[in-house]
Amino acid sequence: MKVIVLGSGVIGVSCAYQLAVDGHEVTVVDRQPEAGLETSRANAGEVSPGYSSPWAGPGVPLKAIKWLLMHHRPLVIRPRLDLGLVRWGLAMLRNCTAARYEVNKSRMVRLAEYSRDCLRDLRAQTGIRYDERMQGTLQLFRTQQQLDATAADIAILKRYGVAHELLDMDGCIRHEPALARTREKFTGGLQLPGDETGDCFLFTQALAALAAERGVRFRYGLAIERLSQAGGRIDGVATDAGVLKADAYLLALGSYSPLLLAPLGIRIPIYPVKGYSITVPITDPAGAPESTVMDETHKVAVTRLGSRIRVGGTAELAGYTLRLHDARKRTLEHVVTDLFPDGGDVSRAEFWCGLRPMTPDGTPIVGPTKLANLYLATGHGTLGWTMATGTGRVMADLISGRKPEIDLDGLTLARYA
Repeated sequence: MKVIVLGSGVIGVSCAYQLAVDGHEVTVVDRQPEAGLETSRANAGEVSPGYSSPWAGPGVPLKAIKWLLMHHRPLVIRPRLDLGLVRWGLAMLRNCTAARYEVNKSRMVRLAEYSRDCLRDLRAQTGIRYDERMQGTLQLFRTQQQLDATAADIAILKRYGVAHELLDMDGCIRHEPALARTREKFTGGLQLPGDETGDCFLFTQALAALAAERGVRFRYGLAIERLSQAGGRIDGVATDAGVLKADAYLLALGSYSPLLLAPLGIRIPIYPVKGYSITVPITDPAGAPESTVMDETHKVAVTRLGSRIRVGGTAELAGYTLRLHDARKRTLEHVVTDLFPDGGDVSRAEFWCGLRPMTPDGTPIVGPTKLANLYLATGHGTLGWTMATGTGRVMADLISGRKPEIDLDGLTLARYA
């Protein structure tokens, strides 16, 4: 079967590779000159099934007000007339209940755990390398109140058999020895030993090369203009280089997916939430993190990637702008120097931002649409790297006519019907 995959980020490339493994004739189309140059370029580096949680949850509206008033605030809203943001925000508020949080988190953990297992299989099969580490995630709590509020998350982790350990200060330092230098900054943490880390861009580039070896054709530098439909099916992709045709079409364009789907009468509640990162060269390996430390107060992840520290965070609601704001850089610099003051040279940091495709319930949209040969793999938010290989396997199964290995209930577009 001929399949066109729209998007060469980590989701699109993962889908293309798995489709090629199944023997399909695959073409990947992207406006960029190579794979992984948008939201997959410099994310926080976490493969974190245990940390897969929706942003919408009990108490979040009040927390959001507090976050907006912080000096180093994790949430930024740029004032603008944006009805899409209003609709998305209201839908998110409707998910800020204990019942909805539990349902949404359980859906996310299901796909994330499966994806982590698929990533392990892929490593074993291909030997792919991407500055990977398998030393878990440490969610770091600066206050006792944060530590006490973990009960709901821990209950869900237990239900799904996700390994975890609640740690005191000394326990955190056992896992991250460099924190001994700043022990007065935190009270405890939640260790998720099954989580991993790695450079998403390196992975995407390496997997694209493996896909090309299997016959996947990458059409870079093509602007995707629209999808045309006839008889309840997609019958072509219009690009600035002409119309491309296939038997099946897979949309993996992240935050830009809604723009291409709206003319088809398909509405998906995805909003671009800008995230920032800095990449800092390590100057003192003993003073750097061993894996990922998630600062619960600032919602910032500090991750070791080879000889670099990646610091990522912030949720900025500002539409599709990619403007870099220095205040966000100062927040990231504050977190890494506050927790790991000797680890790296922030004066040499590389500053970046990308648009995360967020759904109001936090769960991605994977699966079929009302058009018989159009499939979606989008809306992964901050967890595209975490869920990529599992999403690729699920989409290859669906397009190949097989039943996926996990239950897709609550993961498809049907939940918004």
